Formats: sequence, structure tokens, C-alpha cells
Amino acid sequence: MHLARFPRIRVGHLPTPLEPLERLSRELNGPEIWIKRDDCTGLSTGGNKTRKLEFLMAEALAQGADLVMTQGATQSNHARQTAAFAAKLGMDCHILLEDRTGSNDPNYNHNGNVFLDHLHGATTEKRGSGLDMNAEMELLADKFRSSGRKVYTIPGGGSNPTGALGYANCALELVSQANDLGLTIDHIVHATGSAGTQAGLIVGLKAISANIPLLGIGVRAPKQKQEENVYILAVATAEKLGCPGVVQREDIVANTDYVGDGYGIPTPAGIEAIEMFARLEGLLLDPVYSGKGAAGLIDLVRKGHFKKGERVVFVHTGGSAALFGYTNTFGYDRRPASVAAE
Repeated sequence: MHLARFPRIRVGHLPTPLEPLERLSRELNGPEIWIKRDDCTGLSTGGNKTRKLEFLMAEALAQGADLVMTQGATQSNHARQTAAFAAKLGMDCHILLEDRTGSNDPNYNHNGNVFLDHLHGATTEKRGSGLDMNAEMELLADKFRSSGRKVYTIPGGGSNPTGALGYANCALELVSQANDLGLTIDHIVHATGSAGTQAGLIVGLKAISANIPLLGIGVRAPKQKQEENVYILAVATAEKLGCPGVVQREDIVANTDYVGDGYGIPTPAGIEAIEMFARLEGLLLDPVYSGKGAAGLIDLVRKGHFKKGERVVFVHTGGSAALFGYTNTFGYDRRPASVAAE
């Protein structure tokens, strides 16, 4: 893979750290767990979308865009990072936010990522659930174009072959770090939603013959649909990179047992995972993506899916800003206050 052939604007703090989670590993008494800190990419509290946007925003500039548009759920990490990237480049940004949860919580609708979208200077408008949001975005983009704007549209999650290049590159980065550390990786686990992170990672891993199984913990779609979405995007990404055929359908594995009641709706297991990472490792996850991904990891360790002596890398996709949209979920204001012993 020769990624330097593609336009890219380097703003991420890369490479992100690869660190052991010693206390979590002891607590779970299973495999040795490591974490790839893509919450540390640096752009507006960080997150996995920065890697994708380095390629997407470079393509936008190459096409002469003066307005970038994207879409996502209300507490979209991708929307926040797109707004931040646009601000850094001096471009206008307009975002369509889909109400996927029906929540009336003011924090959910106005705090967290939504607050940061506006702080970065983006404009937003809402849509109801169940629409084809990419189609909605393109209709609106055509209206902007008719008024003379040069619009570049980015699909939800930045998940197209251009965006997925960022995670093909991440696969190279991760394996290189492991090689330097003398770390044999037995499994990689991450949250999977719009498909771009998993598609990019599997293309990168297969292209360099890393022989590391990749497991996506689904946060939205049923298993068959999620795996099909990832496979279609992985095939297109491999073709873009000039290595068609490196990914087979059986390489795409998603576990969707941890979605709960739906996308963006917290689960008890996800809340437990967030609290465990915070209290054992000082790390912040989010209730939409990384928290559910970590919940899957923790449960699979407890069930013996990952064995003692194995080394598992959890890719932290970021998203901690969304926590401030979900404060009521944790209910700390309703719990008895703890008092330190005198």
C-alpha cells in the first residue's frame, strides 16, 4: 500500500499511543489487554474520525470546495470532528443531525458534541429518524450549489473509500508499533458502526499479511447487515488502494450482541464498561461507540472467548465529548453520597 499517492492534510497527533491496560487485565483475569489510543488524535478532543478526515478534507480542498457538509446522529463524534477540521481550514460547515433516540433531554440535544459543533462555527439542522440521511444531505447540498456554493459532502461517519484510507494507514501504524515493542497481537477489537474504521483496518491488515483477527463490536445494525456493509466498503477501499481481492467475506466479523435497544441508547453493560475504564485506567469512553465496544470486549473476556496468555488490542475510537450529553444516564446526582472515613 502506497498511501502517499493520495491527498492528505496531516493534522492528527500520530502515531497514537499503544499502551497496556494492566489494571483492567488484572481485574478481568483473562488475556493481556492493550489499547490503541485513537482518542488522542488531537482534533477537538480527538477520535477516530480525524484519520478519515485527513484524506476527506484534502479531497474537498482539491475539488475547490468552500462548504463541507456531513450528517450523523445528534451526538455524532464525526460531526464534531468535521466541524473542527473545517474551522482549521477556514471552510464553512453545515451538518444534518438525525434524531435516532427520541430523547427530550436538554443535555443530549444541546450539550456534548452538539455544543462543540456550534462552538467550532458549524451550522446544524435536524431531521427525524428513519430517513435516508445521505440522500437528505445531497438534496440540501444541491440547494447550496444552486446559490453558487462549492459543496463537498461527506457520508455519515466519513465512511467511504477515501475516508477508510485513514484506517488502512492505522493498521500499518499499529503493526509497526507492535513490532517495535516485540508485542505479538492475537486479536484486535473495536466498535463498528458506519463501517469505515473496520473496513480500513481489515484492508490494511490483509494487505500486509498481518494475520491478526479483527472483531468489530456492532453499535447499530444487525450482524448480517453490519458485516455486509463493512465488506462492500472494504472491497471498494482495497480497489482504491490497488490491492483488489485482499479481503474475503469471511475476514469480516462483527458481534452485534451489545447494541441494546438501539443506536445511541445506553446499555447497562456499556455504562459498566465506561465506569471500569474510568476507575481502573483513567480513560474516558462514550455511551454510543467505545463504551459498547468495550462492553463487548469485557463480556467476551468473562466468557473465555479470549484466553489467558493472549494479547488483545482494543482500538479506542474516542467520543468522550458525548458523555456530557448523557449525564442523566449515570445518575450520580441520585446516588447516596460517599463519605471518606475520618
